[in-house]
Amino acid sequence: MSRRSSDLRLFLLAAFGLSWLVALPIWLTDAPLGSPLITLFGGVMMFTPALGVLAVRLYGRRREEPRTTRREWARRTGLTLGESRGRTFALMALAWLGTPLLVVVAIALSAALGLLAVDLDGLSLFRAALAAGPGGQPPGMDPATLAAVQLAAALLIAPLINSIAAFGEEWGWRGWLLPRLMPLGTWRALLVSGVIWGAWHAPLTLRGYNYPQLGAWAAPMFVVFCVAYGALLGWLRLRSGSIWPAVIGHGALNASGSITLLVGDAAQPPNLVVAGITGLVGSALLAVVAAALFRFRPVRRPDPVAV
Repeated sequence: MSRRSSDLRLFLLAAFGLSWLVALPIWLTDAPLGSPLITLFGGVMMFTPALGVLAVRLYGRRREEPRTTRREWARRTGLTLGESRGRTFALMALAWLGTPLLVVVAIALSAALGLLAVDLDGLSLFRAALAAGPGGQPPGMDPATLAAVQLAAALLIAPLINSIAAFGEEWGWRGWLLPRLMPLGTWRALLVSGVIWGAWHAPLTLRGYNYPQLGAWAAPMFVVFCVAYGALLGWLRLRSGSIWPAVIGHGALNASGSITLLVGDAAQPPNLVVAGITGLVGSALLAVVAAALFRFRPVRRPDPVAV
């Protein structure tokens, strides 16, 4: 078995094996979607790809062969700011602000196509979610004000907080895996890494995560989204030579992706399979944006990741 093949197998074994191990309490307790248990262990799961990167590094250091320095290894896995710090910081800002913009565009497209009913005046779906929550609606706070506060947090604060966990995924998928797959060609590497990324979510998506109405079929549905969004995150990684724009973008999506539920109509709840950023409309939008970016802002193939 070649070194490249053994490293890839070790990375995938660590990332997938540890994710299922972390998610085991969710399955043993049959925790419902939206429970604190899923939030907790889902967050811990996000660090397992990073542990896969470390496993490859530690395994490689035990072999009797030339090894890259720690600084070079950090550069090749995207931990540095790339060749141009200015470009990387600009792409981080673009990811931070552009991601919620894409979320809003996906909502607008879904509504324009008749696939999503919105209630901007009454916020009926948001009100219903507050009433059904464990504490009910917070006393003394109007739902419209609370929605504005949540929206502001999703745009300004939550992306940075969510980026902590997003780092665990991005260092693995875009930092290590994508460059390792680039000998396949850019688009094949993006496709394969996106499928792997989507399949890795199976401990949650097999339970209907993101698409409750689909049940276990949510798993292949989410692969479609991961391929489309992974291409966009891949462009950020390859264009900057750094994982940090992708980390910020991933954190921003996790922070703003639920805006669809904020503006929805309780009388006609959104079908998340088709509507919003994680639905088919959003996946198509992300794929088009990614294709345009690769076409008009080409990327350079990164150096192979060595141990």
